[in-house]
Order: sequence, then C-alpha cells, then structure tokens
Amino acid sequence: MADLTIWTYDWVPEGPRGFVRDLRLRWACEEAGLPYSVKSVKFDDRSPEHYARQPFGQVPVLQDGDITLFESGACLLHLAQKSPALMPTDPKGAAETLEWVIAALNSVELVSVSWWFVGLSDPAENPLESWLLQRLNHLDAVLANREWLAGGRFTIADLLMADVLRVPKFRQFNPHPSLEAYVALATSRPAFKRAYDAQMAHFAAGSIARDKASL
Repeated sequence: MADLTIWTYDWVPEGPRGFVRDLRLRWACEEAGLPYSVKSVKFDDRSPEHYARQPFGQVPVLQDGDITLFESGACLLHLAQKSPALMPTDPKGAAETLEWVIAALNSVELVSVSWWFVGLSDPAENPLESWLLQRLNHLDAVLANREWLAGGRFTIADLLMADVLRVPKFRQFNPHPSLEAYVALATSRPAFKRAYDAQMAHFAAGSIARDKASL
C-alpha cells in the first residue's frame, strides 16, 4: 500500500481533462518512482471532509502518512524532499529549483490564468496581454540558452513550468520558439505520458460511473 495518496475529482468535463493539477503530482511521483494511490472527491458535491483537507474545495491534495498538503506547488516541494530525481541535493541546485518553482507559480501562472479569465468575457482588448507577453518574452530568452531551468537538469521546476506553459490557449496566444521546444521536450518524457494517460483514464472511468448512475 502506497503511503502517498493524491486526491483529485471523480470527474470533470472533457475540456479540463489532462490539465487538472493532480497531474503535476502524478508526474512527479512517476519521475521519482514513488508509489502512490489516487482517491476521488465528488466534483458536484464536495464534502465537509474535503474542505477540511483543502479549504477552497479544490484539488489536488496530497496525503503522506499523517501529513496533508494542498496547493500543487507545496505538494511538489514536499515530494522533492523524497527524491534527488526531483531536486538537486547541492545547495545551489536546490536554491535554483526553488526560485523557478516560485517563478512558475507567481511570475507566469498568475499572469496567464488572469489573462485567460479576463478573456472569457471576450473584451475588444485584453488589458493583461502586454503583461503576459512581457513574461513570455523574458522566459523565452532564458530558455534560448539552456535546456532546463535549474541545476543543469530536469527538476520539479521544469515539471511545473512546462505544465503551466502547455495549456493550448496560452501557447496559441503568441508562440515562442524556445518555449515551444521546452514544452515539447518536457512532455516527451515517459513519466509525463504515464501521468497524463492515468489522469485521462481516471476521468473516463468517472464518466462511465456518472452515466450509469443517471440511468
């Protein structure tokens, strides 16, 4: 029995499948060879027990024995402490990994999600476009000169940044050659494919269960 448990939804609509953030934790466990199990939270009716684990009712949640964590970045950093496959053990490599994890969440994902949310109202001009473009330009320049972000090799910083960047609407906004190559390289890793396929199978099974329950 795996000590690590990843909580995700039992079902989501087809659009978000393959992008729900439990995939980040699955991917990290696959990279590090950490055994884990997956448990489900009802998408339509989130219980008080789930809100006790995750105060915003979201996913993922990671359980590791008597430790329970929410927020994908926090969960990834916890997993990285279990394996040097996810973060270098030398102080410099660990510090670089940490700064790029925070950059993925604060400097890139915060901007991209905000831009996407404003765009849902289909404004004539998205006021966040220049902000997003600036961030993409800077990141593209960094990745033009290196394969990975931290420590000279793949780390959880790359796992997280690539997951942020691979959202189709985000990538189509203003393609950048170095970012496209970076996402392609990261998502070509066998561990990503295993995690992605597992999430898709999980939600497909959830659809079958919902259909049966509605009969």
